[in-house]
Amino acid sequence: MAVSVLFVCMGNICRSPMAEAALRQECESAGLTMVIDSAGTHDWHTGKPPDERAQAVALRNGAPIDHLRARPVSAADFHAFDHIIALDNANLENLAAIQPPDGLATLSLLFDLVEGRAGQDVADPYYDTDSAFDTTWVDVVAGAKAIVAKLS
Repeated sequence: MAVSVLFVCMGNICRSPMAEAALRQECESAGLTMVIDSAGTHDWHTGKPPDERAQAVALRNGAPIDHLRARPVSAADFHAFDHIIALDNANLENLAAIQPPDGLATLSLLFDLVEGRAGQDVADPYYDTDSAFDTTWVDVVAGAKAIVAKLS
């Protein structure tokens, strides 16, 4: 059975879809099969595609995300996924607060898997410059590489 990973940020339009794409790309390169998805702790953008700046950086890096649509985390996700990985501490706290008592998913931060970065947040590029999305891409790729190394 394939390992399943859900990435979670606030609105599911920047960091988490980029992390989803980065892990898909790393799994493909490593010949691994994983179930990978993304969601948000808030439902503000439900049904909308990722931010255009996130789409642009992902496409430049060979991992298009224009087909993805934002969705909120659901109680079912805590049963459907092995790992629910937050992109920052605030969303990790939100996930811990809504996790059902019988939820089986392991909660963690993306950077907890990256040497020397445990406990750190992946910076939210939404209110920043376009170049912040490039930085976020580098960060989620580092996380994706660490996930592949740990789970393969």
